[in-house]
Amino acid sequence: MKRWQRWQDWINVIAGAWIFVTPWIFGFADETSAAWNAWILGIAIAAVGLWALGMPETNGIEWTQGVLGAWTFVAPWVLAFTGIAAAAWNAWIVGGVVFVLAVWVLLEPHQSGVAHGTPQHT
Repeated sequence: MKRWQRWQDWINVIAGAWIFVTPWIFGFADETSAAWNAWILGIAIAAVGLWALGMPETNGIEWTQGVLGAWTFVAPWVLAFTGIAAAAWNAWIVGGVVFVLAVWVLLEPHQSGVAHGTPQHT
């Protein structure tokens, strides 16, 4: 895979930026756990997405993105902000998308026949 071309990683970068700004958009910036969770995960998801775009051959990036997606999804229950509907639904949707895209890339067959995560030597 060439750098900066995997669409799944671009969507993750956008998803990270989206979840970062939603405390202000949906008005829960004063809700400490929900807001800080969104801000931290937004930065992390976008940063890992950029890392994956810049170094698609690096093993482990998509696993990291999958863990971030899973945490984003369960965070409303763990951090007890299910009562803030906008924050909870946003986390469930973004977390689900990030997790599914990470799994998608992990299961994707590679055109060169090289195992996933193994650098190609040309």
